[in-house]
Amino acid sequence: MIVDHRTYRVKPGKLTEYLKLYEAEALPMQLRHLGHCVGWYVSNVIGPLSQIVHMWAYKDLADRDARRAKLAADPAWPKFLEKALPLLDAMENKI
Repeated sequence: MIVDHRTYRVKPGKLTEYLKLYEAEALPMQLRHLGHCVGWYVSNVIGPLSQIVHMWAYKDLADRDARRAKLAADPAWPKFLEKALPLLDAMENKI
């Protein structure tokens, strides 16, 4: 098993807007296509502020690539990204 660890830094003052958008549009798609969410966290009191971390488990890199390709092929995904990306300052991905 591998874990895809993603960190997003949201622009100041945009965290609530991003969280509402993500919950309504992205999370249902990700759960459908990516499978097992290991954890989903928001840092807004201690440490880096307006930071979101989420982790997804996959059997291996091939499983991750196949699942992420299905997500990217979902017609609703680019529509979400068009709204979400302007709310973000930085993104980081680790395996």
